[in-house]
Amino acid sequence: MKLGVFDSGIGGEAVADALRKTFPGAEVLVVNDRANVPYGGKSPEAVLCLTDAAIQSLLASKCDVIILACNTATALAIDALREKYPAQKFIGIEPMVKTAAALTRGKIVAVCATSATLTSARYKRLVRDYGAGLRIIEPDCGEWACLIENNLMNRSHIQKTIEGVCEQGADVIVLGCTHYHWIKELITELAAGRARVIEPSEAIGRRVKTLLALD
Repeated sequence: MKLGVFDSGIGGEAVADALRKTFPGAEVLVVNDRANVPYGGKSPEAVLCLTDAAIQSLLASKCDVIILACNTATALAIDALREKYPAQKFIGIEPMVKTAAALTRGKIVAVCATSATLTSARYKRLVRDYGAGLRIIEPDCGEWACLIENNLMNRSHIQKTIEGVCEQGADVIVLGCTHYHWIKELITELAAGRARVIEPSEAIGRRVKTLLALD
């Protein structure tokens, strides 16, 4: 089995690591577009163009599945890519609003994501379909991907955001950008038991199994 993973930057490596653990016999190919990271502030047209160009090597390698390990690329490009390459199986990553809705007790959740993801039609659909009755806090995480990509993130920068959402009562924090997976442990520590921190690494593996009928 050959799996392709694309992300705008280093976030895809975290997803690839999880896939290698789930599928130890698989070949996992990873490509990124670090020359143009971050994608979060780019137009939908630019994100589609850049994503399409970046995945060409994965298409040429005939991957069984291509995972867009980028919430922004999923939100803005996956529908067009599925239409353009109908024979290729794609899996996208979206903020786990549905899961958060099932987990929250206080009906308050925080979604940490890029502005492009938060303003996308796909995200608005998720909120409409699964966010009824929830208060969804969307803190400004616009600089996080760039800071993480360049190893410039610091504890105090994250702490201010996490303290803010916890003080507002959020008991689930959704990591809606794969860059943020690299600081999941820090975010969990800062939440200090007040909120559960979730991201989709395990869900991706389950989706691959379903898509390729491996169960």
